[in-house]
Amino acid sequence: MRIRFLTRLFDFISPRQCPVCGRRLSVSEEVICASCLMHLPRTGFADAPRDNEMVRLFWGRMRQEAEWQCPVVQAAALFRFEPASQSAVLVYALKYSSHPEYGYCLGRLLVGELPQQFFDGIEAIIPIPLARKRLRRRGYNQSEMIARGVASLTGLPVLTDVVERQRFTASQTQLAGWERMENVAGVFHLRRGEKIAGRHVLVVDDVLTTGATMMSCCNELLKAGGVTLSVLTACYTKG
Repeated sequence: MRIRFLTRLFDFISPRQCPVCGRRLSVSEEVICASCLMHLPRTGFADAPRDNEMVRLFWGRMRQEAEWQCPVVQAAALFRFEPASQSAVLVYALKYSSHPEYGYCLGRLLVGELPQQFFDGIEAIIPIPLARKRLRRRGYNQSEMIARGVASLTGLPVLTDVVERQRFTASQTQLAGWERMENVAGVFHLRRGEKIAGRHVLVVDDVLTTGATMMSCCNELLKAGGVTLSVLTACYTKG
């Protein structure tokens, strides 16, 4: 009751708005209004996380111990992402408008729409790290905020010291597929591999396009030895 009262009080003082349509949010709505949430385009990947368009990006392109066994066993994204779309508005607000709470909300939405079996066997969450320069500029890592939202409902630990991003890279947005791979080649460095050796970890990011950044990070995580990977992002778009 006290939390609901405080929410009503804060809404009266500083009304919250849906970042997609601009409508004032009700007390029961977290970040996105119910109407926009209902109409945001879903990927449907949650229905088959072990065999969908997203997970197939990793087949045959990852460092693996056996030819027939891809270390990325499942992958899912909640929304389809297209420039100027409703999902794009939400992601841009998360990344560039100082709204880390949007990431936290997206993480909780992901858990709510994924089957519980998706998280079976997963032991930790690793958000894709930002370069220190970009982290200082933004003030937070949007992928970590999504991971924190996932953790709030699953109870899984979020590990932010296992892998680091060693250098600042140009934005991937305007790059072709092969340019994206070159842009992120060798940018990640495994620091605390003993924390994930022999474990199943969930790697989280905001948007997956060609998979270049995700694959670069995951290949570095595999150096810990015996690592199984699941991949989860808020949005997915074809590169």
